[in-house]
Amino acid sequence: MDDFPAKLADILESTAGRVRAMTVDRVAHLTKMAALGFVAAALGGLAAIFLGIGLFRLISSVIGVTTTYAVLAGLLMVGGLFLWIIRTRPAKEGP
Repeated sequence: MDDFPAKLADILESTAGRVRAMTVDRVAHLTKMAALGFVAAALGGLAAIFLGIGLFRLISSVIGVTTTYAVLAGLLMVGGLFLWIIRTRPAKEGP
């Protein structure tokens, strides 16, 4: 009976450690991964923008600026047409 307070303290400490491992540690890991994901997405977006600008300048130096704008507009129109074709249509109601 002399060791009861020490055993109770150990049980409470181990229980608190398990609860923390199941809650706080998992949320901290998830938060860290979400923050890293946002940073990676931002850097990827910047890389895509800079690549697009560089590609536009490279093409415009070869075939001219006006023709490059026309080619870019044509590509965007074809992409928009493709998205328009594959869109989902709302379900018709009634018999």
